[in-house]
Amino acid sequence: MWVKLCCLLLYFLALFVLARVFEAVAWYESGFLATQLVDPVALSFRKLRTILECRGLGHSGLPEKKDVRELVEKSGDLMEGELYSALKEEEASESVSSTNFSGEMHFYELVEDTKDGIWLVQVIANDRSPLVGKVHWEKMVKKVSRFGIRTGTFNCSSDPRYCKRRGWLKSTLIMSVPQTSTSKGKVMLKEYSGRKIEVEHIFKWITAHAASRIKTIYNSEHLKEEWNRSDQYRVKIYLFANLDQPPAFFSALSVKFTGRVEFIFVNVENWDNKSYMAEIGIYKTPSYILRTPEGIYRYGNNTGEFISLRAMDSFLRSLQPEVNDLFVLSLVLVNLMAWMDLFITQGATIKRFVVLISTLGTYNSLLIISWLPVLGFLQLPYLDSFYEYSLKLFRYSNTTTLASWVRADWMFYSSHPALFLSTYLGHGLLIDYFEKKRRRNNNTDEVNANNLEWLSSLWDWYTSYLFHPIASFQHFPFDSDWDEDPDLFLERLAFPDLWLHPLIPTDYIKNLPMWRFQCLSTHPDEEMLETFPDSESDSDSENKELFSSDREVSEDDELSTCHRCGEGERRGGAEACPCASHHCHRCHHEPCERQASSYSSVADLEPDWSAWPSDMLHCTECVVCLENFAKGCLLMGLPCGHVFHQNCIMKWLAGGRHCCPVCRWASYKKKQPYTHPQPLSSEPPS
Repeated sequence: MWVKLCCLLLYFLALFVLARVFEAVAWYESGFLATQLVDPVALSFRKLRTILECRGLGHSGLPEKKDVRELVEKSGDLMEGELYSALKEEEASESVSSTNFSGEMHFYELVEDTKDGIWLVQVIANDRSPLVGKVHWEKMVKKVSRFGIRTGTFNCSSDPRYCKRRGWLKSTLIMSVPQTSTSKGKVMLKEYSGRKIEVEHIFKWITAHAASRIKTIYNSEHLKEEWNRSDQYRVKIYLFANLDQPPAFFSALSVKFTGRVEFIFVNVENWDNKSYMAEIGIYKTPSYILRTPEGIYRYGNNTGEFISLRAMDSFLRSLQPEVNDLFVLSLVLVNLMAWMDLFITQGATIKRFVVLISTLGTYNSLLIISWLPVLGFLQLPYLDSFYEYSLKLFRYSNTTTLASWVRADWMFYSSHPALFLSTYLGHGLLIDYFEKKRRRNNNTDEVNANNLEWLSSLWDWYTSYLFHPIASFQHFPFDSDWDEDPDLFLERLAFPDLWLHPLIPTDYIKNLPMWRFQCLSTHPDEEMLETFPDSESDSDSENKELFSSDREVSEDDELSTCHRCGEGERRGGAEACPCASHHCHRCHHEPCERQASSYSSVADLEPDWSAWPSDMLHCTECVVCLENFAKGCLLMGLPCGHVFHQNCIMKWLAGGRHCCPVCRWASYKKKQPYTHPQPLSSEPPS
């Protein structure tokens, strides 16, 4: 996860550097930057009209270029970046979709239940033609969609009862606007009553109703009262301009940020005394001023702060975000990080996509699960101060120059999705190249695996999961209600050679018990050293020979031993094998005699059984190498209770034989522990 996070941060850093390179190239070729101001006098009439349409100002009654230029200057400063975006948007002939409502519930769900948007709906009465023709309606849809106004068509033939109840007996236009200035308030429906069915007149009617929701100030006394008043709104944005009504993008944003930001329009058209404006720091008009508890921020002075709906929307979202905005941002980041797995994972192509799907599902599930307690946490009434401090941190951090660069880059890459995807793909291919090179240096075989080999290994793993339990889920020892292994029953009934040999994970081996073989002596150590100095040296040499013989045991010897024990067990049961029975005389007494014979003069040496685990069988011989346990050698026990040299049984298990060499019990399966019989008391019964 941390590797993918670092790769994603490197990708964002590369995007930031690439954007600066594009700015340098644009400045070198054209001689201007995106933040450079444009003189409206040098623009053509078509470009000026395009700027007015993007800002949402009507220009139908302005036939001369001079009047259009003055209206552009009154609405705000024009930058090169805004001009480029407006011309690019006009050239893009993308068709905007319009909703067709199927009935009352569909209309209520999208229009009346939507509290933070504006809807324009054309109602077509029964057996009537629409009020706006198809050509004009398409122009209308394209014009209002720039300002986030959604459109739709309701045909009364699909639900005539609802149209009768609403009083829609003739074709008309319906506009829905939030009625109150609080978040999630009521929605009011307004019907168009104009006579002229033209795009400009309808748009003027829409902007007039949207602007009526904005608080308008006409004199300095009202401004002073409003500026010094403290209410529920912590963030306010003022527009000081010499206009009849605010631009359409300003009105549309006031609907979108209902309950979060208060929009105030200050009309300075007929002001004679502007001294109070100078007192609060407003020296020129038009000006967009953001008032927060931390101070005043002048919108339009930093990179990417254009006089447009999209630019101001991203600016206000960063200052006053909703929980939904943060969730969408986290969702995008998590999925971008998860897609890095497609390039980090090496091997077959099918393996990459399988790992990618698994990572996407895991990350998105964890994201949703982690957001649930956060939402419940934010609903607590005692966290208002925490919420206010968080918003204050957002306001401090997002009014910096670096934040303006990030917002500008976000708008640039979101308007050019092909560039964003191509850079992401290029970054992923670089990660894939370096990861592949690193693994080749480490001699990893999975780099060269093809699809068929990986599918074969996947099938082996799947069959192992079906026919054998996963050892990593079974920590030895564990308590289980299963006294018998059902896998053994299946293996006895079937032909073993016809089954696929499953791949058993070997991580259970580290949980098997290990200890050192020790002996007890009834004489003091000094006496033994003095009496048998030569025997000790002989014993050391014999131990060395035993260890060397353990290392020299071949796999053929192990298999022959396994077959002898297995055949003996099949012929005569547990008694036929000298090591298969829990009460074998050889396992309990003969090793002690052999141990004593190795110390020919010391008959009082015997194994220290107290150092053995309680569920292990007492034995002094390894049936894999057929050698006695030497003093101090490392032993390992299996769940069935049989004990072997650690080196011998490790070779046995590493060869894929995950069973006991003696009794064939699965080496990863728990077995009922063996309890040693208590010796009979020598006292006569009373």
